[in-house]
Amino acid sequence: MSQATPPTSAGRGLGVEPGAAGERRFPCEACGAVLAFAPGTALLKCAHCGHENPIPEPCETAEEQDFHARLADLARAEPTESHPTLKCDACAAEVDRPANITSLSCPFCGSNIVANERCPTRIRPRSLLPFAVTTEQARDRYRKWIGGLWFVPGALKQFARQDEKLTGIYTPYWTYDCAATTRYTGFRGEHYWATVGSGKNRRTELRTRWYPASGTVHNRFDDVLVLASQSLPRAKTEALEPWDLKGLVPYDDGYLAGFRAESYQVDLAQGFERAKQIMAGTIDTTIRRDIGGDAQRIVSRSIRYEGITFKHVLLPVWLSVYRFKGKAFRFLVNARTGEVQGERPYSWVKITAAVVGALAIVAIIVLIVQARGG
Repeated sequence: MSQATPPTSAGRGLGVEPGAAGERRFPCEACGAVLAFAPGTALLKCAHCGHENPIPEPCETAEEQDFHARLADLARAEPTESHPTLKCDACAAEVDRPANITSLSCPFCGSNIVANERCPTRIRPRSLLPFAVTTEQARDRYRKWIGGLWFVPGALKQFARQDEKLTGIYTPYWTYDCAATTRYTGFRGEHYWATVGSGKNRRTELRTRWYPASGTVHNRFDDVLVLASQSLPRAKTEALEPWDLKGLVPYDDGYLAGFRAESYQVDLAQGFERAKQIMAGTIDTTIRRDIGGDAQRIVSRSIRYEGITFKHVLLPVWLSVYRFKGKAFRFLVNARTGEVQGERPYSWVKITAAVVGALAIVAIIVLIVQARGG
C-alpha cells in the first residue's frame, strides 16, 4: 500500500516548529511567540513584541497539472497529502483542526463541533491569494451592510458588535484550463415581414424562416473557477467574484498562520462537471455566432475537451455566522476586494408594522380626499 506523501518545504526559513495534531507553528525570531499572517503584507507579525518576520520567496511556481493524469493517480491511490481535520455534523464542513482543542464552534454554521478527527487524503493546494482586507476593514463593511438592511431583527445589529464571530477562512477552489471542440446541429432563423388580413384587419407581422445549420466551433478556456466547498451558500460565494487570480502566490503554510482553511468537499472530477456547466454558456454563444442569421436554435451539441489542466487554490474570505431562530445566516467578505455578500433574516414584526402603517396612511389620504369632495 502506498503511503501518504508529507507536505514539502512549507514555511522555509521561518523556523517552523511542529505542533500538536500536525499543526505547524511559526516562532518569532525576536521573542519566540507564535506568529500570525498580517493581511495585506508578505509578513508574519508578532502580537507580543511587534517584530515582523518575512515570508520567504517561494522556490516553486504554481503550475497547471494534467487533469487526466491526476485522476489516474487518484485511482491508483497515490495520495499527495494527509492531515487532520474536523467535520461538522450539522453542515458537513471540514476544517483544519486547531491544536489542543477538543470542542469549537463551526465557522460556517455556528454549531458546536466535538473533536472527531479525520485524516483524509487530499490533493495539496499549489497556490493561494493571501488576505489583503484586514479584520477591522471587514468588520466595518459588515456593520455598514447590516446598517443598510431593512426589516432586520434587532438582535442582528446587536450581533454585529460581537467581534469574535468574524473568522478568516481560506476557501477551496479548483481552476481548470482546457480547449473545447464542439460539433453542433441546429437552425438559422431569418426574419421577414408578411402582410396578412384585409380591410381594417390588414396588418404586417414579423415572421421567421428556419434553415438547417451545422458546424464545428472551438473555444479556449483559462482559469474556469469552481467553488470546492459545500459549506458556504454557492450563489452568495460565487457573487464574491471576480477574484484577482493573477495575484496567486505559491502555497506556503505561513499565509495560513492565524487563519482557518477548509478542505474541499467537491472533488477534482465533480469540480470539472461544474466547470462544464460554467463553460456551456460561452460555448452556446459561440455556436449562435457561428450559425448567424436573426435567430438561432441549437438542437444538439457534442463537446470534446482536450488539454485539461487544473490548479487547487485557496481564496480568502472573511466569514461571520449568525443564528436566528435555529437557522444559520452567513455574511461573507472577499478578503481581496472587499466585496460583500450576505444572507439575512427578516423581522416579520417590523414588516407587519410597516404594512399596517402604510395602510393607515392610505386610509387617511382617502378620508381627506372624500372630505374635500363632500
